[in-house]
Amino acid sequence: MTVGDIHHLRADQFDRLVPEALGNVELRGALALATDKIRNRRSVALQGVDLQSLRGRAADIRRRSIDRLDEHLERFERAAVARGTHVHWAADAAAARGIVLDLAQGHEARIAVKSKSMVTEEIGLNDGLIDAGIVPVETDLGEWILQLADEPPSHILVPAIHRRRHEIRAIFAEALGREMPEDAESLTAIARNELRDRFLRADLGISGGNFLVAETGSILLIENEGNIRLTTSMPRVHIAIVGIEKVVPTLADLGPLVRVITRSGTGQAISCYQTLVTGPKTSPADDGPDELHVVLVDNGRSGILADPKQAETLRCIRCSACLNVCPVYRQIGGHAYGSVYPGPIGAILTPQLAGPGTADPLPHASSLCGACREVCPVDIDIPGVLLHLRRQEAERPSTTTRGQRIGFDVWRRLMLSPRWYDRLGRLTRWSIAIARRLPPVRRWVGPLRAWTSTRGLPRTEGTSFRRGATARRLAAGGRRGR
Repeated sequence: MTVGDIHHLRADQFDRLVPEALGNVELRGALALATDKIRNRRSVALQGVDLQSLRGRAADIRRRSIDRLDEHLERFERAAVARGTHVHWAADAAAARGIVLDLAQGHEARIAVKSKSMVTEEIGLNDGLIDAGIVPVETDLGEWILQLADEPPSHILVPAIHRRRHEIRAIFAEALGREMPEDAESLTAIARNELRDRFLRADLGISGGNFLVAETGSILLIENEGNIRLTTSMPRVHIAIVGIEKVVPTLADLGPLVRVITRSGTGQAISCYQTLVTGPKTSPADDGPDELHVVLVDNGRSGILADPKQAETLRCIRCSACLNVCPVYRQIGGHAYGSVYPGPIGAILTPQLAGPGTADPLPHASSLCGACREVCPVDIDIPGVLLHLRRQEAERPSTTTRGQRIGFDVWRRLMLSPRWYDRLGRLTRWSIAIARRLPPVRRWVGPLRAWTSTRGLPRTEGTSFRRGATARRLAAGGRRGR
């Protein structure tokens, strides 16, 4: 099972999924409302903060972490084992699911409570648990809503961002079989009451991890709802499933990272709960589980390290700030990407994890406006990586025909010639002027039809920009001469 191969998501179906998303007025309204609110909160939270300095420190920590990833992971394992934690290494999604299922079955688990975790979505853990007769219960409010609706998350941080309150009310009513109140507070209280019993009866608690600390063998968990603390402390066994890139060298490194992740993600100076888990409990009087297991998931991440440009992707701290500013994501939402990692970061991460040919449309799902890099708290050059992946795709023989390669070569040569550039500009203006007089269905054929089906043709009246600029330059030269 690969990224985008669960919950009906298919990254190679982007071209089909996008028109459906664009035609969903309710979806686009919900996205605009939610992302605008998060962006405004971020702006307020950054007031009085030396963002460039903080961002530089956070980016440096992530660079150092990735540059010596193998050393930090080995150090984490030694420190974690010394404190009673069991550390498991998973080469791929199947291995990660197998480790969790073996642990669950070894403890005869029947109910597993889960906190929000993108990596468990990535490896398809819920489906694996269900197939093994174990009931997974999402305890994050947004994730629980989507579990009831049988949908994957649409946002890294706000999984149910695409759902409005009246839709959530309808989901609750259908799933719970009774009338539901209208207000958000009452709906939240109902969810809390429903989930409380699951915490009490759970045999297993499953979480992700925001960061791993190599120095102490600790896991940092950041949340606002309190469900993660219940998930990781009430069941007898806690399993944390974390991507190998999440490690940082020292406990002190968490300071800058926590400051940027909360401000960038939710617009808070600090989250409501920050839990540092370091080993299982050591006496019956302690809080926490009897056993703590950490599953370190590779699933393609080691391969990403081989390319210095692609390796920037692994610095991501999953704050989702890039999603909230992306003009593409804000129009189509997360499901259209066909991956559990949507938005700009998903457009570069998914193709690398899934492998060549599996998610080729995603690096093209960008206007290259650069807004994602501007807000990234760890300074990932997302537009640069997008172009890098596009170049790799173009260089694969299987992605372009001989005719296409010849055509692009001819186009490149024409564009390098000022004379031919001018001639083609005139030809294009003439063609558009004629096309505007034709019925829309007859205007274009082939790939140009896909372009014009959702866009109006530009007006060509008046002087072209090129000729106008030349005339102004000559006029200015004449005035200076006088």
